[in-house]
This record gives sequence, C-alpha cells and structure tokens, in this order.
Amino acid sequence: MSGKSVPQNLALSNPGKILFPKSGFTKANLADYYQQASPIILPHLKDRPLMIQRFPEGINSEGFYQKEVVGHFPAWISRVRLKKKEGGYIEQAMANNRSTLLYIADLAGITLHPWLSRADRPDLPDRVLFDLDPAGDRGDFPLVIRTAGMLRTLLGRIGLRPYVMTTGSRGLHVAAPLLRKESFEQVRAFALEVAQRLVGEHPDVLTTEQRIAKRGGRLYLDVTRNGYGQTSVAPYAVRALPGAPVATPLEWSELTASGLGPQSFNLGNILTRLDQQPDPWQGMGRHGRSLAQARRNLQNLAD
Repeated sequence: MSGKSVPQNLALSNPGKILFPKSGFTKANLADYYQQASPIILPHLKDRPLMIQRFPEGINSEGFYQKEVVGHFPAWISRVRLKKKEGGYIEQAMANNRSTLLYIADLAGITLHPWLSRADRPDLPDRVLFDLDPAGDRGDFPLVIRTAGMLRTLLGRIGLRPYVMTTGSRGLHVAAPLLRKESFEQVRAFALEVAQRLVGEHPDVLTTEQRIAKRGGRLYLDVTRNGYGQTSVAPYAVRALPGAPVATPLEWSELTASGLGPQSFNLGNILTRLDQQPDPWQGMGRHGRSLAQARRNLQNLAD
C-alpha cells in the first residue's frame, strides 16, 4: 500500500492523441470519462490488483498488458506484492483514487482488468463469474440474453444473488457476490458444476468446451476467470474496440429492451446513462452469500 500524498491535479501528456481512429476519441476523452465516472467505477476497483490494457499509439496499433508496477509509476499509487502461481512475486497496482485513474488514462490505459479478489485476501475471491461468450464474430446475442436469464434463475434457486453486465465486447457477464471463505479452486469447481448443469439441460446450444473447434457453434459458458491471478473486465471499463464500447452493468429488466447489444454503451453515451440512473451493481458486496450453502443447494437440486 502507498502512504504517499496523492496529487489532486495531474496534467495529461499529448491529450489530443487519437486512441479510437474511427470515432475520433482522444486520450483527453478517455481521461475525462474516467474522471467523471470515478465515483461509480472506483468502488469496483478499490483494493483489487489490476492489469491494465494499454494502447500508446491507439487501438489500431499493437497494445500490451501492463501487469506489473514499473519504475515510472509514482510512489503514491497503491500497490500490492503477490505470489505468482509459477513461483516468485509480482507487484501490481491498484486503482484506489481518482488520480490513479487519470494516471492510467495518461498511459493510454484503455481497459481495466481487476482481480476477483481483494489485496488483503488474494486467495479468497468475493464473487463467482460466468462469461457468456457467443459463437462467431457477431454471435447470437438473443441466445446470450436467454442464457443469462437461465443462469439468473438457477443461481437464485441455490441462494445466490446474481448481477449482469454487458462486456462491451460480444457477450454478457453474470456475477454473484460471495463471502470470502473458499479458494479460487473451490469457486471455479462450483462454477463449472453450475455451467454443466445448464449445458446438460440445453446441450444443443450451450457448451463448456474450451476448444473453439469443438464448440460446434454453441454458446460457451466460460468459468476460467475464476482462478488465482485471473482478471475480468471492470464494470464501466472502456474496451479497446472501434466505437469505444463500455462494459456496463444492467438491471435484469433491461435485458428485454429492444435493440440491446453487448456494445450498446460507449464513450459517446455512457455518461448520459450514469446521469440518469444509479449503478445496478452498487453495493453488491453487501449481498455476499455462502458458497458452501450454494453448493449444498445445487446438490439438492440434482438429487
């Protein structure tokens, strides 16, 4: 953690740098969004190790993932030293304040990918995540919506409280907050059980097969992000795709809205949405439930 004083005013370098050529969004546009959205996005990032997807020359050029704190990171940015699965340690940044978001934007850090656990207990996730990934370039988004609804029903039946958001890419994420009592391995095994139950009920359209060639055009229920050191796109993070889409939490009732797609919200319209309605994921951590109880409930359904 950092005890250094956090500066309140930082100047952008090259604010007119175009990061999204087709839409013309600049580094200044990106920074302005993350500054205005900071009261909403920071609670989703606080005390979580962070991977940053950077595109210094814009999204039409090759980007890279910044996983580790490097020498030019200022001392006032919070960071945590973590064990790596393969051995050794890594020091990762955390976005705990508005100035850190601005610093990341100045690095052309477009997309924020936090851990599913917090720094004080990195081995114990506080949510389980399902990534609903449709087949093909465009995908079948109506099927994604139907699957999210089925997942919502199943998770609710076993005592969890599910939340949904667009990924800003191709699909939806469904997440349920947990009490921090079980390991990533246990959470991932549970998530796979849930996914396989849905696949068993709808084998013609759903799969848990990781290999694309074996999915047969079916929607992939991806649970692999439930792992130590794995990350997931943050709520309200901008994606490095044409049009600057934004991963956006939804109310469940919004899944029935006409024309809804995984990229319905972007840098051009997201602030209007945030002005008009509260964050559907606000305070979700207060609704953490017992994974052990949910597992028993799932088994009772099977029996």
